Amino acid sequence: MTFDPQKPVSRREVLKWGAAGTLGVIGGALLNPSTWFGKTVKAMDKHELHSAMQSQRHQTITHGYDPGTKKTKGLEAAIRALTEFDYGKVSTRADGRTVRDYEIVAMDTEVEIANGIKFPGWAYNGTIPGPTIRCTEGDIVRVKFWNGSKHPHSIHFHGIHPPSMDGIEPVQSGSEFTYEFEARPAGLHIYHCHIPPLAKHIHKGLYGNFIIDPKKARVQARELNMVMNGFDLDLDGENEIYTVNGYAFAFQARPIEVKAGELVRIYLSNLTEFDLINSFHLHANFFKYYEVGADPDARPVLTDTIMQCQGQRGILEIVFPEPGKYMFHAHQSEFAELGWMGFFEAK
Repeated sequence: MTFDPQKPVSRREVLKWGAAGTLGVIGGALLNPSTWFGKTVKAMDKHELHSAMQSQRHQTITHGYDPGTKKTKGLEAAIRALTEFDYGKVSTRADGRTVRDYEIVAMDTEVEIANGIKFPGWAYNGTIPGPTIRCTEGDIVRVKFWNGSKHPHSIHFHGIHPPSMDGIEPVQSGSEFTYEFEARPAGLHIYHCHIPPLAKHIHKGLYGNFIIDPKKARVQARELNMVMNGFDLDLDGENEIYTVNGYAFAFQARPIEVKAGELVRIYLSNLTEFDLINSFHLHANFFKYYEVGADPDARPVLTDTIMQCQGQRGILEIVFPEPGKYMFHAHQSEFAELGWMGFFEAK
């Protein structure tokens, strides 16, 4: 068996060489997954599979640059999620404490994640991501959770609360549970299902942002909510589509309109499953980044790119100095080309 440099070599063919003794002991060592060559071979194999999948995917979703501007339910949901904040039903206890009541239902539902592509999701209140829950530090948060799904689910809130309210116990199908706790600390947090297998419950869509405003109000700004996520369509443990707020190329199809000179504040979180990190990169401008954002007076990082692991979150503050279209996207090129790309349009 000879090597033809003009002929592409698959991992399977290299393994055949090793099995036949052509590479001998050296071949066995090279194919060790921990070696540079072993990693390269694995990458070659994944690239071939990825290329084949990409060719098929081109038939159903535009890859990279022109997603179109068709008004769909999925696109509208992503746009709504950008500016909708659920402050709950507000009341005052006898001791003067503010109480905020929320109702969240887990359900099995189909959601549109790109033009013509639907995903069999598990969702809070029927959307992926779920509603953005918002309150002020010190408020009493009371969430009535009803599980309308066929599977056990829960809500785990990031933040500080009693262990009994931690959301690690399953709420069975057809039953309900009320989570109640004092909202603390201030900052951007998240919530998600915490029932095993965690990867499946999170990937299927059970998550959302949880904003606790500080008692000392932040400077007034145009406020936006963004959740980075991904969707594994063929259930191979790798995402085929990446989005902000659940719809591919949503803000490329419909750029986010802002005012030049206006302060824009973005609550950004990463709930992407199956990838170690996600990222946010802004073109032609810089922004201030507050990790978690608990302290409005904290010293921010000044940058144009940040990374977040799963569950990580932070607050971005941006001023667009002049009119024009400012691109933003993940700085993993594959993520950007598979849906995680958009524009701010300053006027």
